[in-house]
Amino acid sequence: MDIVIRRAASGEYDALGEITAQAYLQDGLLDFGESDAYLDELRAVAKRVAAADVLVAVDDDHLLGGVTFVPSGGPMADIAQPGEAEIRMLAVAREARGKGAGEALVRACVDRARATAGCTAVVLSTQRTMHAAHRIYERLGFTRAPERDWNPLPELDDITLLTYELTL
Repeated sequence: MDIVIRRAASGEYDALGEITAQAYLQDGLLDFGESDAYLDELRAVAKRVAAADVLVAVDDDHLLGGVTFVPSGGPMADIAQPGEAEIRMLAVAREARGKGAGEALVRACVDRARATAGCTAVVLSTQRTMHAAHRIYERLGFTRAPERDWNPLPELDDITLLTYELTL
């Protein structure tokens, strides 16, 4: 597979939104299934492009997946502190998993962070069950930062997102 990482083109927004939504749905990562409000956010690629860098992984023009890279201080940051970039909404189509697209997307985000003036770290949130993603993060040098774990829905006690960080 010859994976190329580049910015998402406007004609890919709908397809990438659906890949992202389906990745979360098929892996059982949304508490309320198709009615989960977060699905709208996962599908809203144009909205993300307006506030962050949305990258895609392609192989011979076939869309494999994507990720949202939030530069230091970007408006889409959930947990990034000053001087930190954030990785959000990493998703790879089911048929493309295990072929290096996810790792290539994370590497591209780390490279962008290193090229961002004043950026000293990259952070991300992940769910406990995203074991394949955890392996990618750890392989690339990210470490757990349990003191930064957080709950995006405080009204639901059982949703704690794990935080990983990479010092640059």
